[in-house]
Amino acid sequence: MKFLPEEMINVQHPVSSPEEAIRAAGDLLEKEKTISSSYIQAMVEAYISQGAYFVLAPGVAVPHARPQDGALESAISFVQLEEPVVFGHSTNDPVTLVFGLSAASNDEHLHILQKLTMLLNDPSTIEHMKKAQNVEDIKKIIQRSGMKK
Repeated sequence: MKFLPEEMINVQHPVSSPEEAIRAAGDLLEKEKTISSSYIQAMVEAYISQGAYFVLAPGVAVPHARPQDGALESAISFVQLEEPVVFGHSTNDPVTLVFGLSAASNDEHLHILQKLTMLLNDPSTIEHMKKAQNVEDIKKIIQRSGMKK
């Protein structure tokens, strides 16, 4: 499992739509070979067909697709958006933090989602991640939270 390694973190990333934000998080997963390219398209299609169900907390989105859509390894990528983007969620818009999730099985999906939930359980962690200026800041926030990679 790859949980927010440095290579899968992007800070101050400019996007103009939810689809671009999803693709940015997916590109980091694909670059590290945890998904195939079809997985990114499946993430975008899930958003288009099912809406912003994965905007799980104020300002936080966790786009993903099904394991059979091209997940090769369980992983979480992270993109802090330069400017917040409206995804269409009734209470949690706009989104600033996008965590791309890849899980090779349903069990791993639950495990990696639990790990992410533990990281984001402290509201101050979310606020610090929104204000981070670079990858080093994000690494320090993750370390302070007590999360292991």
